[in-house]
Amino acid sequence: MQNEKISYQLITNAGNSKSYSMLAIEAAREKDFVKAKEYLNKAKDELKKAHSIQFELIQTEAQGIHMNMDVILVHAQDHLTMALMMKEQAEEFVNIYKELEELRTKGGVN
Repeated sequence: MQNEKISYQLITNAGNSKSYSMLAIEAAREKDFVKAKEYLNKAKDELKKAHSIQFELIQTEAQGIHMNMDVILVHAQDHLTMALMMKEQAEEFVNIYKELEELRTKGGVN
């Protein structure tokens, strides 16, 4: 794969993952924990695709085939990092909303 194609695929997968993470938080806020879990699973799937591309880059470099590091590829890696962080935060938000709902159901919080 050429740099530009790799970069844009990473950006696409990372962006999709981040969007699904945000949708998971919104679903949890609306107390739809089934949907939140579905969105988190989709976020994870998109991250797996991005990690596969990243692993391919690392393999290529390890084989002594050096790639040019251009601004777009660096930008793509930033997107991947942010998507990873967003997925982890979304998981925490979903858990917090779920715990709050459980407390409300038990009569502990209004």
